[in-house]
Amino acid sequence: MPELPDIAVYIEAISTRILHQPLEAIRLGSPFLLRTIDPQPAALQNHTVTQLRRLGKRIAIGLDNDHWLVLHLMIAGRLHWRKRGASIASRNSLLALDFPNGALLLTEAGSQRRASLYLTNSETALNSLQRHGIEPLDCTLEAFTEALRKENHTLKRSLTDPDLFSGIGNAYSDEILHRARLSPLLLTSKITDPEIARLLAATRDTLQHWITELRKEAANAFPEGVTAFREGMAVHGRYGLPCPDCGAKIQRIRYASNETNYCAKCQTGGRLLADRAMSRLLKEDYPRYLED
Repeated sequence: MPELPDIAVYIEAISTRILHQPLEAIRLGSPFLLRTIDPQPAALQNHTVTQLRRLGKRIAIGLDNDHWLVLHLMIAGRLHWRKRGASIASRNSLLALDFPNGALLLTEAGSQRRASLYLTNSETALNSLQRHGIEPLDCTLEAFTEALRKENHTLKRSLTDPDLFSGIGNAYSDEILHRARLSPLLLTSKITDPEIARLLAATRDTLQHWITELRKEAANAFPEGVTAFREGMAVHGRYGLPCPDCGAKIQRIRYASNETNYCAKCQTGGRLLADRAMSRLLKEDYPRYLED
């Protein structure tokens, strides 16, 4: 799923193309994409784009009549810049927003349709779509600490909770925790003040690093290579590969359709975190430490 760095770079690229441009048409390739009834798409057409905003992992496009389009790409949704009037006849094409200078297309790979489009007719209605997580790049240490200790969860779960922190998902949380040298399963009730300060610094450094890297990768073109698995990541998507810092093999915890990647040597003192499926299968034979 595109997260804060990906969405930030998407918005920068979109802004240079559609800001101050009139939205000529909204073409839906799938009626199931649109999740709101009022206003109708016609109420937004022929109005000029005045601003773009990130709402967590969503992209909000504001028009001169105070109406908004809000896109949530979910896991497999991706944006593309194409010629004006580009076809959306393919099965994966869900939406086209036509402007005088081109078309913004939304596609979604796979058979599941999770991406969504919301239309609102006021700033108040737009704010109702916003989750309550704080902005990790702008918050104070005190606000970060308060959000982290609001509920007793693992660090991994807390960082990816949109009601606690805005824009952080599975991929960048792995990278943040590796940079902070903290276990993904450390409970927030047990984290110390110095560890929280270290985690905040790692959060900012990681997110800003990847915003910079993604800008370089796009090189003023439209970002087409958005993915959760990137060359240069330390742990995410690198199970079994060597940690770039210590050389130990990257480990993983699998649950449902997700997994957490971590370095046992750097983050857990060499202790292997229990994988729910494998630990149940192996029981007493499940290794507890790297040397096992």
